[in-house]
Amino acid sequence: MSLELSRPKAATVQPLANSERDKIATLLKAVTRLAEQWSLTNDEAAALLDVSGPTWSRMKSGTYKGELDRDKITRISLLVGIFKGLRLLFNGPLTLGWIKTPNQGSLFQGRMPLHVMTDGGILAMSRVRQHIDALRGGL
Repeated sequence: MSLELSRPKAATVQPLANSERDKIATLLKAVTRLAEQWSLTNDEAAALLDVSGPTWSRMKSGTYKGELDRDKITRISLLVGIFKGLRLLFNGPLTLGWIKTPNQGSLFQGRMPLHVMTDGGILAMSRVRQHIDALRGGL
């Protein structure tokens, strides 16, 4: 009795369809604009997306050719939701400055929301988003 070992099939990389490429471009344009509006440094924006500085530079310049995994899409979605919530909640400087303003709320304990999110990742971003929604009366 002989056992034949089957060879694994070679992995093939499928190019992204144009519609997928368009979705990625739209997401990156949105996060680039909010980073500009919030006056984020390249390091701060890269930390929020959990990417390297060079990757963020490619994303920002429109030369990024990679895919966006679920983690990145979730991060961008949460950031856009926070941005939109702040625009609905505040009128004036806090609309764009809140993210870098130390906050005495229990979630922040005197820290900037930006630092809470960069240190805490997706879970912290989700909590910040829920906090904004609750302030707006959405929860």
